Order: sequence, then C-alpha cells, then structure tokens
Amino acid sequence: MTHFLGYHSEWNLGSPGGWDYQRVTQEIAKVVWRRINALQPTGVDLDFNHPMFYPVVGFTEMLLAVHRQREGNNPGLLAVVAEEETLADVTENINLAQRLDNVEGITGILAAPHEFELRNGRVCHQGRPLSLMFMDFNNDVFLKLHRKHDLTPLYQAVRENRVLNPRGTEPINVKSMFEVITGPDAARFHPETVARTPWTRRFFDRRTTGPAGEDIADLIDWTRQNWADLVLKPVRGYSGIGVKISQAGDGADDAIEYALTTGGYIVQKKVALGLWGEAMPELDLDREQIVLGSRQTDFRCLIGPDAVFGFLCRFGDVPTNVGSGGGVQPLALLKSPLTVKEAVARINDTIAQLDYADLVSVQDEQNALALKEKFTYLLGPIKIALRPRIVTDRQLTDLETYCRAMWADSIQLEKMWLAGDLSEYIDIEDEELEIARLQPWHGRPAIFAADGLFGFGAQLEET
Repeated sequence: MTHFLGYHSEWNLGSPGGWDYQRVTQEIAKVVWRRINALQPTGVDLDFNHPMFYPVVGFTEMLLAVHRQREGNNPGLLAVVAEEETLADVTENINLAQRLDNVEGITGILAAPHEFELRNGRVCHQGRPLSLMFMDFNNDVFLKLHRKHDLTPLYQAVRENRVLNPRGTEPINVKSMFEVITGPDAARFHPETVARTPWTRRFFDRRTTGPAGEDIADLIDWTRQNWADLVLKPVRGYSGIGVKISQAGDGADDAIEYALTTGGYIVQKKVALGLWGEAMPELDLDREQIVLGSRQTDFRCLIGPDAVFGFLCRFGDVPTNVGSGGGVQPLALLKSPLTVKEAVARINDTIAQLDYADLVSVQDEQNALALKEKFTYLLGPIKIALRPRIVTDRQLTDLETYCRAMWADSIQLEKMWLAGDLSEYIDIEDEELEIARLQPWHGRPAIFAADGLFGFGAQLEET
C-alpha cells in the first residue's frame, strides 16, 4: 500500500528546472514559521530541514562526481548554459554557477551558448577548457540558437558527452510516451509507474481504447462527449502554454478545434482538482481579512541515477507553473503524532485566528526575504505560500520507490526508441533527432523531473 494518492501529469527528461527554488523557499519558510508560532503556537512539530527539501545539493554533488570521474582531481570549468536573455533573471542558474564556483578547484560560470569556442580541438570558454556543461534548454531551442549563432563548439561538447543532461533523452521527452505506458505495452513498465500514469492518447482522428479498456471508435467525438473529464496538452510544451481544460473555461468545441488545427496534441484523463488541491490561509488585501483559499498544489520530483535529489512544491491555479503565475510552497516533515489532515487543519485554524495586521507583517517579512534572495522568475517575484505542504516519513519512502521506478522506466523507453519501436509516437524534426543521436543517454547521470498531482492527506477530495 502506498501512503499518497495521485498521478504524474508530465515528465521532464530534458533540462528541468526548480532544483534550487525549494532551498530558498525552505530558508524563508523557517523564518515565517518561527514568526507565526511566536504570535500563536500551532502545537505542530515540523522539520523543514530534510535533505530531500534541498534538491540542489544532490544535483551539485552529481555534477562534481561526473567531473571527477572524467578529470580525476584536476581543476575544471563547469558551465551552466542558458539563453542569453535569461542570464540576469533566472536566479537558480545564477546560484548554481556560484555554488560550483565555491568548490575548491572548480570554476563555475553562467554563460550564453554562443560564448564558447574551439581552441586546439578543445571546447573552451574564454580560453579555458570545458569539463562539463548543464544546458538549461532542450534540443528545439538548441537548434533555433544554432541557426542564429554558430554553435559548433556546443555540438562538439555534445559528441564528447560533456553535456548534462544528455541530448539523447529528447525523443522520449514528449507526452506521447504516456500512451506507450498506458497502452498495450504497459506490462513492460513498473506497476508503480503504470498506476500513476493518467490514461493518454495522441489526439487525432483515430480508433483506440479508453481509460477502462473500452473501444473508442472516434476519439475526437468521444473527447467532445467526455470533455469535463479530460485535458488537451501539447505533446511538447512548458509552463502550461497551450493546455486546454474545462475548468479553465475552455469549451470542448473550441479546445478540440485548436488542438486539431495546431497539431501535436495529446488527450489525457484529468486528475480531479480536489485530489491535488488544499485549503491554504491567505491575505485578502481588499477586504483586509485572513481567508482560506482552495489552491491547486503540485509536486515535482527531481531524480538522478540511483538517487532522489528532492522535491519542488508549487501552488496556484490551473496550471500551477511558476511561468504561468503560480508560486512555490514550503515543505515540512510531520514530527507530531497527528495525521497530515489534522496537522494542516490545526495550522490553518491557528493562522486564520491571527490578527490581520500581524499576518501582514509576517508576509511583508517573507517578501523582503524573497527580494533579498532575488527570488524571481521571468515574470517577476515568485509567490510563496504561508503554510507549508506537509508529508510524512512513510510518504517520503513511497516517493523514493516511485522515483526509482520512473528512472528505470525512462531507460526502458529509450531502449524501445533505439530499437525502433516508438517511431510513430515521436514527431520531431530530423535535425533535432540528429542532435539526440550524437549523445545517447543509456542511463548515465542526468537530472529528470516528474510533476506529480498528489494528495498527501490534506487534499480537498478523498478519491
């Protein structure tokens, strides 16, 4: 029996982000938690310091381990590479470069892709040979930038396997892979992965089978009839862009027409909003009141080889992506002899009974700390929930099992692609596939993400 409910909504096997946001959130949350309990003790014992709440630590250790495996104890240049227009704004990339630069013998830099050159056959940055690179974008962006700049040095870095994440994950880094997992090949995957994969089908005029194995003669018409229980998503996408869902006000006819006209969509069984929603205390600045709002909250698992680096918790509306205006939520391990539901209710009640002006002061301090940490994304300051999302030791153990299954099944997907079994599921232009073929993954060190719509006991619905 697992001790949490829910499903993953998507995987990111390309270059996922969020590995440093939780660390910053935790540091700010500890100050907020002390302030709240000083105003009114909650009577709930929480641990904000669990290693899995600081995924950047394990991610950094993996980068350093790969460097040392390649270069021994020699010094080296480790580069975080991102699109030029993001260099000054994406704080976690700035922080990672600085964290690497603080390691003895390592030079950590943040650089744009076109800043690299070839010298004496080596990939270099301002004359210094590159040891390893984390590329904060996928192959489609790589190709777009190569058409603007000559990125021959980066192509060589890919061929030399100096890029982490390996570019070879791109063909399986598409949402159509969920059809493989929920289709006739389901027996080839771990039961935990299959159980937590929402029914998914590539969306076009076709015959297929439904969520209960029933025959669907016309997928388009079936989608129209069952729209309230479904969601349409781009096969390749990010930040919730292009996602169509009934709760967001998308009508079935318009959503279907958009997906068919645009092309490259999946239809997926929707996870009930209440399963991944929780009640959260908030300030209503217009009415000058403390209120409980119903917010969606998702849970990003950050995974490496034989390791779970940790988690990122986000909250907001639909979608919850920070790039779509969502925020982040602290995480806390429950130490009191209470259920998660009891602990959350007690904390919510305590915060709701605080003096409004006192909680405004707490939130002002929270915002000041975020500003000090330059806790921003492309849209500006990142919102932070006042109450942490609570998990238990048993749930963390179950999450590790889930994450290891996802890693192993990603290897299975790559094997199937390399064997030619997934060609019909992959619609990527040939030049991108050529980049992928330069650097097969084969389970080597990487950082993957699974975005989970999970209920840990305080969800708004029980099923």
